[in-house]
Amino acid sequence: MTKERKPVSYRGLSPRTVLEPRFSHLLLLLGWVAYFLLYALTENLIPPERCHPIHCALDDLIPFSEGFLIFYASWYALIVLSLLHFLRWDVDSFRRLQIFIMITQGVAMLVYILWPSRQDLRPLVFPRDNFLTRCMAFVYAFDTSTGVCPSLHVAYSIGIASVWLKRREESPLLRGGVALLCVLISISTAFVKQHSVLDILAALPLGLLAELLVYGRLWRERFRMRRP
Repeated sequence: MTKERKPVSYRGLSPRTVLEPRFSHLLLLLGWVAYFLLYALTENLIPPERCHPIHCALDDLIPFSEGFLIFYASWYALIVLSLLHFLRWDVDSFRRLQIFIMITQGVAMLVYILWPSRQDLRPLVFPRDNFLTRCMAFVYAFDTSTGVCPSLHVAYSIGIASVWLKRREESPLLRGGVALLCVLISISTAFVKQHSVLDILAALPLGLLAELLVYGRLWRERFRMRRP
C-alpha cells in the first residue's frame, strides 16, 4: 500500500513569516535576481568583439534544424514546472535543484566575465520559411550569441534530470520522460545553432561539480553501503 503524499502547505506565508524555517527555502529564489542582474551586466558591458569565438569541426557537420526549437524552448517551462512541483510536493528536492542551478549559474557567470565567449554559428538566412524559423528568429533576437561556454541550457538540464531521477516517489515513466527531455534539450542547443558542441561538453564538468556539491554526501553513503 503506497503512502499518500501530502502537499506542502504555504498557509500563513507573508513578508513577515518568510524567514521562518518552514518558508525560508523560498529565499533561494533570490538567486534568480542575482543571475538576471549579472546577465544584464555581462550582456551590456562585454562587447562581442572581446568574446572568444567557440567552434569545432563537429559544429559544421550538424545541420540547422528548426524542429529542435520545440525541445530548446521547453527548457524554460521545464525549469519553472520542476521548481513549482517540488515547492508543492518536496521542499528538499526544491532546495537541491535550486542550489544546483545557483552553483552552475555562479560558475558560468564567472567564466563569462573572466573569459567571455561567443558563437558565430547562426545561419545568416534560414533554409526554410515557416512558423518555427520565425520563432527561431525571435529567440535569436532576445537570446544573444555571447556568454555561451559553458551552456547553461545543458547545465540546468543535468540538474533537473538528476533531481527527478532520484525521486523514487514519482513513476518511472515520469522520471524517464524528464531525463529523456533533458537529453533532447541538450542536443537541441547544437541543432538550433545556439551553442557549439564545445559548450555542451564544457557544461558536463560544471554539472558534475554541482552534483558533487549538492549530492556528495548521498553518493558517499551509497558507495559505503556497496563496499564489502
